[in-house]
Amino acid sequence: MPTRLRIGVIGAGHFGRFHTIKVANNPRATLAGIHDPDPARAALVATERGCAALSLDALLAASDAVVIAAPAALHHRLALQALSAGKHVLVEKPIAATLAEADDMAALATRNGRVLQVGHLLRYTAEHAAITARMPHPFYIECIRIAPFKPRGTDVSVVLDLMIHDIDFVLSLIDSPVTGVDAIGAPVASGHDDIANARLRFANGAVATITASRVSLKQERRMRLFAQDLYLNVDFAARRLTAIGRTGTTPVPELEGAHIEEATWQDHDALAAEHTAFTASILDSAPVLVDARAGRRALDVALQITASIAATRTLAASHGLLNG
Repeated sequence: MPTRLRIGVIGAGHFGRFHTIKVANNPRATLAGIHDPDPARAALVATERGCAALSLDALLAASDAVVIAAPAALHHRLALQALSAGKHVLVEKPIAATLAEADDMAALATRNGRVLQVGHLLRYTAEHAAITARMPHPFYIECIRIAPFKPRGTDVSVVLDLMIHDIDFVLSLIDSPVTGVDAIGAPVASGHDDIANARLRFANGAVATITASRVSLKQERRMRLFAQDLYLNVDFAARRLTAIGRTGTTPVPELEGAHIEEATWQDHDALAAEHTAFTASILDSAPVLVDARAGRRALDVALQITASIAATRTLAASHGLLNG
């Protein structure tokens, strides 16, 4: 096993470019090159990083592992090609376009003894650590993620573009099967749903509601969670967490027996942490934090939400609530 991995990046778009930066700065990796179907874009990013723009076959031959930062519809084909060539794979979220594709990828990675990691970035953040340290088993979670419209990412719905971040976050906190999904959405500015709300029910009785929008006039990310004796209110933009519970040092005068804690966190480079974990899984056999099973579970719930939105839209149309 080498002590320094040669890692290639497939996809020179917005996020692929950031991946090249993290690979180049990883002390346990060397940037083997970049591939993109747009030669001009590949050449531009390659020049920035001082690496080569290569064909896909050449990139695979020059790499021990690859990062796949291409559109989701291409994840399956590219991952199978890389895994078949004996390469470890870090694939951006969602893991694939369908559950069957995700299963193909996982099975091939297992057969070939290769790492398959999925890029659910929130797992590597300081905010995730701050929340899970205080509330490992919530009864209820409410997530709100809204942002102004940007053309990038509109090749898929807001569920697979933005909401899937919070889907994986919720699933990492509630380790129980999803038993019910009720969702609604609308394609306000693109050909796919740009705003969506979903309510998830879990076998253990927990409930989560998730709202995502990419057609808002402001940017906001908030989360509220509660368990038996604890309530958390999280403002991600302010990096502030407020906890109200039965224990603590500061009593709440208005709530007898309750105490309050105000906490903040210091952001770190989550993408760099994701790359550090990827190389550690390959070189040190460290457990894969976000493996194919986690990626598949998030995709499964996202697809259930998408199906529920379609069913709700059909119902609404039958009652004359939709035009056209």
